[in-house]
Amino acid sequence: MVLTKKSQQRAGFKTGEFIVYPAHGVGKISSIEEQEIAGMSLELLVINFEQDKLTLRVPVAKIKSVGMRKLAGEAVLERAISTVKGRARIKRTMWSRRAQEYEAKINSGDLVLISEVVRDLFRSADQPEQSYSERQLFEQAMDRMSREIATVKKITITEATQLIESNLALRPSKTTKPDAEKAEEPAADASDANTKTTKGKEAAA
Repeated sequence: MVLTKKSQQRAGFKTGEFIVYPAHGVGKISSIEEQEIAGMSLELLVINFEQDKLTLRVPVAKIKSVGMRKLAGEAVLERAISTVKGRARIKRTMWSRRAQEYEAKINSGDLVLISEVVRDLFRSADQPEQSYSERQLFEQAMDRMSREIATVKKITITEATQLIESNLALRPSKTTKPDAEKAEEPAADASDANTKTTKGKEAAA
């Protein structure tokens, strides 16, 4: 049996409030429900993620353990925006390991960590193009960051994206690509290169 609670607040969160859920980004608490499971009453926050057309029911008792948080304050927002203006910090490790680290940062729900992914994977017009997997992670991080900035500042996602891009344009002009990264590109890109080489040999034959 499911009952919608009249009470509008639980564990510091209230209905109608925008929150950040680490695995999905910005969502909105639409209601508080009570379900009876195995004879026990369980309170749930019903959260809607409009961008993903997704609804989650999060037990009030697990809010802290899943990492759900309130929207970032102005100080955190400014720190995140300032971060994208810095020089990219790319570790000299294999791409597969760096990709895992980027994914972990994106799914941490931490706005500053997400902004580090945006900073490190951004490519300006005078730099080599992103690989397919780099572009996917970059776009995911950019989406998470722009949605939270848009919600906090009450602007459109397009305006938030433009704000981030204008600050990315202020970063140091040149970023040297580590030798380790040059040697190891994502598997998808390597396979593309092999395909092109094979076609080239066939054409020569």
